[in-house]
Amino acid sequence: MEFAAGIRVRRLALVCLLVFAAACRGAGTPAFLTRGTPHEQYARSLEQAGLADTALARDWLAAAARALAEPKNARLPLTNEVTHEPARPSAYGYRLELPRGRVLRVKLTITGDEPALVFIDLFEARPGDEPPRRLASAAKGSTTLEHEIERDGTYVLRIQPELLRGGTLRIGQRTTAALTFPVRGRTSAAVGSFFGDPRDNNRREHHGIDIFAPRHTPVVAAAGGIVTSVGTSNLGGNVVWVWDPRRGQSHYYAHLEKQAVTPGTRVEAGDVIGYVGNSGNARGTAPHLHFGIYSRGEGPIDPLPFVN
Repeated sequence: MEFAAGIRVRRLALVCLLVFAAACRGAGTPAFLTRGTPHEQYARSLEQAGLADTALARDWLAAAARALAEPKNARLPLTNEVTHEPARPSAYGYRLELPRGRVLRVKLTITGDEPALVFIDLFEARPGDEPPRRLASAAKGSTTLEHEIERDGTYVLRIQPELLRGGTLRIGQRTTAALTFPVRGRTSAAVGSFFGDPRDNNRREHHGIDIFAPRHTPVVAAAGGIVTSVGTSNLGGNVVWVWDPRRGQSHYYAHLEKQAVTPGTRVEAGDVIGYVGNSGNARGTAPHLHFGIYSRGEGPIDPLPFVN
């Protein structure tokens, strides 16, 4: 009976919090309650409502910290279901090893008796005792999060329901390519030569991937950008360079049968920029596109995670 009474008291406190929040919206929400992530805003609203020192709120904050400090190792794609009880604040942490060039996509399906907020936050793990660095958060009320990974590393995904809401969470996590596949109608199964493969009797390394397709297959822009160069060389044959300002990268398309753009052209992902061929030093091989990515300040990087 005492436990049930305690739950009722805490539910009443939460109702008071919701009334407080609604009043703030009507009169102009205090600025300090609108700063930071939805998770941080919620924690501050508990404090403002005088609930931060309650055992339930302390347990909720402790669960959030524990999910970051002790996440479960996870491999993607992953789909799992978790059931949380109103009287037991919960948070779920997943440690993910993610390569640059992938887009992490998280989608929640929430089942419960009452509408509930669930907070989704992505952090980058840092060495030693340094706390994880927050990278992205889902908007308040959103059940999805998408974030492009900009460097290889360890990441922590934290998912936490609000207080006093029970139910079931179906958590779906996967990654997809950050760029459009550059040969129309083909997938990564058409890649026949990879980044770092030896060339010229080990005198150099392959600085891209080779995507094999019939001659004249359209080659498309992997990302939106500006065509910076269209020309011909002994090595690459007919080539196109496209600058991707969003990522600070130059995309290199080589061995084309012919080009379909001119310097200064602005292209969107999927626009045709040329056609598969075997020009340049690829005359003795089957038609294919050599696709390379050059990152500002780094030089060539592996394109495969970006398009796989």
